[in-house]
Amino acid sequence: MTVNWPTAALDPVRRLHTLAAGVRGAHVVERVVVAPFDEVWPLLADLEGELARIVPDTRRLRVTRTDGDRIEGVATSQRGLRARFDGVLRPGWCLLQSRFVLVGIAARPTAGGTLVAFTGGLRIPGRPALFPLGVRREGRRTLERLSARVEGV
Repeated sequence: MTVNWPTAALDPVRRLHTLAAGVRGAHVVERVVVAPFDEVWPLLADLEGELARIVPDTRRLRVTRTDGDRIEGVATSQRGLRARFDGVLRPGWCLLQSRFVLVGIAARPTAGGTLVAFTGGLRIPGRPALFPLGVRREGRRTLERLSARVEGV
């Protein structure tokens, strides 16, 4: 017997909302950046350059290995804490996870520019949860920095 299960294609922003719904304490912040996707996404995909400047608590991101869309690296916070991360980077989608940190970024073209969504924060080791303090604020600050960088504000 063949069963035809329904399928649904989610754009990257909706997929990030779906992922965040399964992580306690995660909140997705969205913003329309007034620039085409082809200008916005390369900044976000530049993990070692632009993204490290856009995410407020990040001093440095260094990619140590790539295999197709899979990446590994080391992130250093403004306070000097280091975390080894694994992730996926493809057009419109970036998910980086370490034992203590989760960062998810998604983008898609929309009327008037590019819709960008961000979630992230400190993970609670051994539990599918983020430490809830500051998650929304950091997300807003990240997207404000991105918008200022792209729009020259």
